[in-house]
Amino acid sequence: MSRRGKHQEAGTPALLALDAAGVQHTVRAYEHADGVTDFGAEAARELGVDPGRVYKTLVLSLGSEKELGVAVVPVSARLDLKSAAQALGVKRVSMADPQLAARRTGYVPGGISPLGQRHVLPTVLDAGALEHESLLVSAGRRGLDVELAPADLVTLTHAVVAAVATH
Repeated sequence: MSRRGKHQEAGTPALLALDAAGVQHTVRAYEHADGVTDFGAEAARELGVDPGRVYKTLVLSLGSEKELGVAVVPVSARLDLKSAAQALGVKRVSMADPQLAARRTGYVPGGISPLGQRHVLPTVLDAGALEHESLLVSAGRRGLDVELAPADLVTLTHAVVAAVATH
């Protein structure tokens, strides 16, 4: 991963957060097709990357609608809600309302990044991420991903690492 710095033109808070932290990363853009709703699969396909290395950001309700958290799992997997609840230290989690998720993170659904969110949310990253030298997550808008080391994602998001994905 070679490119770093000067993402003001892209304008996403995720890329600005990476620049501010001095984290090495590579921006990966692709043409998002209107009507596509499986954003992670589209990113993997368009970027020619194994879907096991492309991670989706899921915003969760933590017991109450107002308390939110984030799970970051491969697009090729499903989130195990019980494991996510345990990792985040709550009784149960459910998928958050998309409009609430957008308001709290500052990103549109399909472009929610675990980085640079408007409100810092408790985050869990699936443990499988640590098996990769790098992974891709949304850079803050549809059609824009960022590749970075899993350890840097953990550090920047203060994530708990736990087995929360099922294949």
